[in-house]
Amino acid sequence: MERGFKLLSSLVLSSTLLATASIAAGGDGTLDKVMKARGLSEADVIRAAKTYNPTGVHDKYLIFSSGGQSGQVLVYGVPSMRLLKYIAVFTPEPWQGYGFDEESKKVLDQGKIRGKDITWGDTHHPALSETDAKVDGKWLIINDKANPRLAVIDLSDFETKQIVVNPVFKSEHGGSFFTQDSEWIIEAAQYAAPFDNNYHPIEDYKESYRGGVTMWKFDPKKGRVQEKDSYTIELPPYMQDLSDAGKRVSHGWGFTNSFNSEMYTGGIEVGMPPNEAGMSRNDTDYLHVYNWQKLAELAKDPKNVKVINGHRVVPMDIAVKNDALFLIPEPKSPHGVDVDPTGEYIIVCGKLDTHASVYSFSKIQALIKNKDYAGKDPYGIPILDMKKALHGQLELGLGPLHNQYSNVDGEVYTSLYVDSQVVKWNFKNLKVLDRVNVHYNIGHLAGMESNTADPQGEYIIALNKLSIDRFNNVGPLHPQNHQLIDISGNKMDLLVDMPIPLGEPHDAVAIRVSKLNPKVRYEMGTNSRTEQISEGKTLAGQERIERKGNDVKVYATLVRSHINPERITVNKGDNVTIYMTNLERAEDETHGFTVDNYNVHASVEPGKVATVKFKADMEGVFPYYCTEFCSALHLEMMGYLMVKDPNKKYESAQKLKMATMSKEQLKAEYDKTVAVNKATDDVIQSVVKFLKENHYEKHDVVKNLVTDALDQYGKIPEQKKLSDAAIKEGDFEKAVLFENMIWQYMVKTADVGIRAKDLLVKFVATKQSPEAAKGETAFNEGGCSGCHVIGKVSSGPDLTGVLGRHENGTKWVADFIKNPKEKFDDPYVKAMIDYFNLRMPDQNMKDEEVKNIIEYLKWVDSNANLF
Repeated sequence: MERGFKLLSSLVLSSTLLATASIAAGGDGTLDKVMKARGLSEADVIRAAKTYNPTGVHDKYLIFSSGGQSGQVLVYGVPSMRLLKYIAVFTPEPWQGYGFDEESKKVLDQGKIRGKDITWGDTHHPALSETDAKVDGKWLIINDKANPRLAVIDLSDFETKQIVVNPVFKSEHGGSFFTQDSEWIIEAAQYAAPFDNNYHPIEDYKESYRGGVTMWKFDPKKGRVQEKDSYTIELPPYMQDLSDAGKRVSHGWGFTNSFNSEMYTGGIEVGMPPNEAGMSRNDTDYLHVYNWQKLAELAKDPKNVKVINGHRVVPMDIAVKNDALFLIPEPKSPHGVDVDPTGEYIIVCGKLDTHASVYSFSKIQALIKNKDYAGKDPYGIPILDMKKALHGQLELGLGPLHNQYSNVDGEVYTSLYVDSQVVKWNFKNLKVLDRVNVHYNIGHLAGMESNTADPQGEYIIALNKLSIDRFNNVGPLHPQNHQLIDISGNKMDLLVDMPIPLGEPHDAVAIRVSKLNPKVRYEMGTNSRTEQISEGKTLAGQERIERKGNDVKVYATLVRSHINPERITVNKGDNVTIYMTNLERAEDETHGFTVDNYNVHASVEPGKVATVKFKADMEGVFPYYCTEFCSALHLEMMGYLMVKDPNKKYESAQKLKMATMSKEQLKAEYDKTVAVNKATDDVIQSVVKFLKENHYEKHDVVKNLVTDALDQYGKIPEQKKLSDAAIKEGDFEKAVLFENMIWQYMVKTADVGIRAKDLLVKFVATKQSPEAAKGETAFNEGGCSGCHVIGKVSSGPDLTGVLGRHENGTKWVADFIKNPKEKFDDPYVKAMIDYFNLRMPDQNMKDEEVKNIIEYLKWVDSNANLF
């Protein structure tokens, strides 16, 4: 009856969807024509409707997939299967500036092994942090099989924050797996090797080579691995594989399977059978069962550990003596162990066994409690009887691998590698329920929060190793194929294929989008890798170039559509550091930065500081520019790095030009230069007048700046004397050169003098209210000051007196800040847009920030004479 009702419901839904689609297509048979032209069935159209997201519609789930040999993590949505992002982890990634800016280089440097740079990785198993055995959306961990490392990704901004190198493993595969409250991370070795870094002959394999499980202590609040509080459990030289942490009733225990219980070491080159034969002779391998909670306490006592490469290792005999390590036979050549949502059942599948084996944790505990052992392995580890530990077994098919649980009690999905199938079955009553073909040779499965205490069902994803004929031919190297399967009904329904063109993804995890809360901008001046305010934080007006010997530091800002400064001159051989602060507050207004030919790049998201360093070892002129298309004036967002050789004497192009000029032309050039200098000096004198009238000498910090300015200005009379002498001699060419030198000194004077004036304003203006002070901070750190300079016309109009330019000016300005687009057709705003060739961006200011900015502008108006 129930099945008949569901079938009827499905037919009604299908008819409704097709009717709706037909109406959307115009009701004129367009849909039928499209279906016929493309050879689509009604089922195809329904599947398309289940995965289609109209523009602006978001997915319910996000998938974090390992990127295999790319060393990265892929992020895509479900059900749309739209690729959203690559997260740079173990390998440089230019778009994000990862490995090219200094902040990310420091993260990659954490992944050095024995001092050696490792610039590639083989990511395998991502894990989401958990609270009470449920994913919480805070952190993601990913392992590197090729180079035994773990990385921590912060899901508040999807950036890698930490890389940790395993100090005793030489390879690993059984990472990464969180315990139920994210206090520990399990990482198991793969290929047995000596823990120390010395040479050991293969003949000493059983004596010197070891496997192991590292328990990394994790701080779930800070999102960092605590290396000094972590430890490794020494294991026999069986090849450890995947792991899982117990939950609920089995919390405190870990489970790691293995292959090569034969401890075979190959030798095909000397006539021995190959590894594939020697490592699969036994009928079963070993599941390692260990009480990591007890071992963590034991590891605190120095008597219970060996320190190898600065890392604590709990020897096997200590673990065995304290009833904390056991072995259970498991299906041959296993490739995964999965604890069910209750923590009671543990499923293991062996690639060379057609059965799935379901272990009972309560039965395992009874065997341990009663010391009911079937024997011991060569290293003295107790072996539990497999049959006594089992809940049961079920034949599934060829090459069973991995398992994902659904939200239906007892329901689980298992991948069959050889059969290229997914099978649905019940692990409690041991019955097969359904199976579906996939394409081709499936590895892992990804369910929606499946291996937690709160699986969601709805979908699973088949991570297939081969795609063969599923996509257009792009050469011998094919993409991987991720296939989305609808599991909401009695029968599984394969919905859509997704090609993965970067690396071989091995495993993936899913989370509801509602559990994530990523930021859209950083607090102004943030080093995103440390989450602290950067030493290079620079606000509008603070841009500068500082030199100390051969070290040049540039404090720059980026805002639509300019980089400040736009000209940087250094000497060949200088060590150049450029700090860049993105002053934007608008969402998705990222700026990039590169200096041509110097192999540096940074991605600078709103509020972020990124740093590039390089040695100016090439003479010449090198453009730098914003690499993200950010505005209509994007191409103009550039500047020049000019590198000169201090040992060379350069012939001035201007001087060469003047050599060809007539006396009348030279006099005109002289008059023009003098006029420019006069105008510049007028600015300087106005600043001097302001400084004197407001008693700059009472404030030491201002007085010091004025002293520096006057030092530059004091060099002008000598140059003027030389210029006048040249005029008397009738040498206008020489006079122009001296006047140009005067202009250089004036510019330096004006630069320091204006900084002194701006600083003095703070001392002599009326005291700001707390709200006005907060408003100034919001104005500067919210990106306003990137275009508006109080008292000056810059990339935008001067805002002094802005509150009086409009009827009910306070409300007008507040509304404009909150929703600029609404006023783009206002005649005044339209005139400003036309004049400055810029539109006011939405800086996403909060109501409180807008209110405080209004108070700041009122303060500005009350001190208008100072600006």
